[in-house]
Amino acid sequence: MRELEGKKRVVIEHISPQIGSGRFPVKRAIGEKLTISADVFSDGHDEVKAMLLYRPLHAEKWEQLPMTSLGNDHWEAWFTPEATGKYEYTVLGWVDHFTTWQKGLRKKFDAGQDIRVELMIGAQLLREAADRAGDQNRNQLQHWAGQLKDPQEASPLVSLALSTDVTNLMNQYADHSSATQYHKVLVVEVERKKALFSSWYEFFPRSTAQEPGIHGTFKDSERILPRIARMGFDIVYLPPIHPIGRSFRKGRNNSVTSQPGEPGSPWAIGASEGGHKAINPDLGTMEDFIDFVRKANETGIEVAIDIALQCAPDHPYVKESPAMVQVAPRWYGAVRRKPSQEIPGRAAHQF
Repeated sequence: MRELEGKKRVVIEHISPQIGSGRFPVKRAIGEKLTISADVFSDGHDEVKAMLLYRPLHAEKWEQLPMTSLGNDHWEAWFTPEATGKYEYTVLGWVDHFTTWQKGLRKKFDAGQDIRVELMIGAQLLREAADRAGDQNRNQLQHWAGQLKDPQEASPLVSLALSTDVTNLMNQYADHSSATQYHKVLVVEVERKKALFSSWYEFFPRSTAQEPGIHGTFKDSERILPRIARMGFDIVYLPPIHPIGRSFRKGRNNSVTSQPGEPGSPWAIGASEGGHKAINPDLGTMEDFIDFVRKANETGIEVAIDIALQCAPDHPYVKESPAMVQVAPRWYGAVRRKPSQEIPGRAAHQF
């Protein structure tokens, strides 16, 4: 049966943060606080309460956090995600009849009016909350309800009704049967801390040999990892580490022709030794690279490598699929380009 929307008196608007009206997830990192704000209001003079609901994506149970009123119908709450993944969040708002009753009781008592009827109303609200509480706090709420109905001096009853203990327990078992939930469930995507900030250090492994003019290897590169870590870097970024093409190989200072012994640009990927799935043998073996990554991790550094899609004319993909030359020229770079037509690119790193 369709819910009676007319019973929902609370309006919820302007939830923040959200991106593209909720079409895209907000981004946060582990341990980074997510503050949610919203405008929550109702008709009349009744008191309004708001609550933040959040949970990991696909979890069944919502976590609940009371929102704080900042004035002018603006509310705010925050939570700190402690795991990567996606979280859902939304806002619930309702008319708080008990807080409204407390406000009226205080005014009438301070004005010296007869509050016997008011106390009876309060006792009824406490009994209704006892029904929602189940066994855990039912007896306590029923006991307070009975006290409000006793014919005794008003002052101690008002003190009881306005006490922190009563208020907190009634907030815990507030009536949400006519509450309004924001019409969207928004998403925050939580990533690891390095998605928030990291410091990258780029170097060419072939430039790490201790002797000038000698081609460096992954083993040579391991030597400088502790120094990079001491400088505060937590990511090592390497240019392509694949075999380098020999046709149209670039030379020193971006020259379109190379001299014997010049290694060429590592972005011209592919030679007889292999393509994007192979390691440049001048740098070492796949096992050497795995050892390099492991030792980097031991110093608190992660390794990132350049994923360059272009192929040199010597690349196995071009040899195996010559039709690529006609169909997808972007994949093989300068394979159809004469040396005189070479477009200037990155200069090859020198020793």
